[in-house]
Amino acid sequence: MRNIRIGDYLVEKQLITQEQLENALAVQRESKGTKKFGEVIVELGYLSEVKFAQALAGKLHVPYVDLSNFDIDGEAVRKVPETLAKKYTIIAINIKGKRLTVATDDPYNFNILEDVKVMTGMDTDPVFATRTAINKAIGKFYSMQNVDSVLEGVQAFSDMNNAEDDEESKDRVESAPIVKLATTIVENSYRADATDIHIEPFKTYTRIRIRVNGDLVELMNVANVVHNALTTRLKLISGMNIAEKRVPQDGRFTQVVDGTTLDVRVSSLPTVNGEKIVIRILSTGQIALRKITDLGMTEYNYQLFESMIKCPHGVILVTGPTGSGKTTTLYAALGELAKPNVNVITVEDPVEKNIDGINQVQVNSKAGMTFAAALRSILRQDPDIVMIGEMRDSETADIGIRAAITGHLVLSTLHTNDAASTIVRLVDMGVAPYMVATSLIGVIAQRLVKVLCPACKKQRMSTDEENKLMKIDHSVPIYEACGCPACNNTGYKGRTAIHEIIHCNSTVSSIIAQGGTKEQIEDAAKAHGTRLLRDNVSELVQNGSTSIDELVRVTYAI
Repeated sequence: MRNIRIGDYLVEKQLITQEQLENALAVQRESKGTKKFGEVIVELGYLSEVKFAQALAGKLHVPYVDLSNFDIDGEAVRKVPETLAKKYTIIAINIKGKRLTVATDDPYNFNILEDVKVMTGMDTDPVFATRTAINKAIGKFYSMQNVDSVLEGVQAFSDMNNAEDDEESKDRVESAPIVKLATTIVENSYRADATDIHIEPFKTYTRIRIRVNGDLVELMNVANVVHNALTTRLKLISGMNIAEKRVPQDGRFTQVVDGTTLDVRVSSLPTVNGEKIVIRILSTGQIALRKITDLGMTEYNYQLFESMIKCPHGVILVTGPTGSGKTTTLYAALGELAKPNVNVITVEDPVEKNIDGINQVQVNSKAGMTFAAALRSILRQDPDIVMIGEMRDSETADIGIRAAITGHLVLSTLHTNDAASTIVRLVDMGVAPYMVATSLIGVIAQRLVKVLCPACKKQRMSTDEENKLMKIDHSVPIYEACGCPACNNTGYKGRTAIHEIIHCNSTVSSIIAQGGTKEQIEDAAKAHGTRLLRDNVSELVQNGSTSIDELVRVTYAI
């Protein structure tokens, strides 16, 4: 079996077709040896990196390890020098006696195993892991070893500059400790799967927190004397005005971490103790790769959403709080709609991801390019589909609705608690009820809920009170969060979306036109099959995906 080519093996296992194999081999030949077969297969989208790694591990009869769910032994990591780990893209993960388990994406490379043996004096047992997972583990474990030295350098810096005035010199801002600190903060936040970084100044110290799975957790604290130099460094690389500290500013920069290019958004806000910095981390490509099937919708909601975006004209609204994945949902829809025969134009603030084949407009309020102004111009550009980042005011909402009535498909977002409230909000913004009823295709309300860690979640039976929350009349097995190394002792690992979709059929539209209440709209939608957010998360609790605590947290106010 080992002598068979990996491509033929994949075809034999029905993981790819013969046609896909031939196409991949052709692309590989065109690269003139610069790309491995596995890289080509993944780039073409025939298999995910994990699926290919698992298949290759099966062919080579080498155990496959998912490093994201593996409790890596820190002592094992320290056995292999960082330079060697990065040179060969390997990481030691376990020690048993005099044997060292090493994760690699090239388990039959004799030179790698021999060098590790010589360096450590231990026999090696190779296991297979993806290159991406290995790079991330290398970055996480070796960088954590270096954090202390970075903080020591920062402390020495603060001691030297403690007596200086508040004006930053170029030397201070670009000194090695400050540069390393700024880099380390972004690197460690990305490796912790954080979405945001908060750098908050107080009288005696600066607190740095990161948002993981929707919750803020402390990353580190640094001396307050370092704060001005750190914020100035971040503002400098983000293209902000470092001399202006009295007004909020926005900027962006890119940083490569573990082979991944990050798009980093920076926002500054003056506070009484100095400028607070909030950083949003976006991986270039993370949004573009999402498809509608990857949004976590139930089969019913997926079919409903598919039918809505196939409408030739009208308005589709996505609603939810900040950070609930609205933009991701809109981009997934645009990816489905963007065909060579249609003109798609977006107006966003900011443009979160550049997408090929779509015309994207950046809002610039200072220059007079507001949502409303951009939208008026867009309608003179012969669009078929228009995406408005947010309907912030009545003028934007009115233009968007009129665009839909005149034959355009309009996608946008609003900030409301649920789908029915969105419709009432449009009317409150001054859009006539009959125009809403005529133009609105449907509304998608969504939230993100934390997923229980599969390695440590604990089963128990639900109580009577919990049964009432889930709207069931009998006790069922449910799971609760515990905490383990795989989930950083949080009990949760990752998030998934829940959705509530109201499709504006004739009944719902009639109620809207008559100025119906939120309750009337919701009752009519439920009669036609709409599942509320609470119903969605209740299902996730019952199938063991999330906890009852998440049900209360996400839906208690709805």
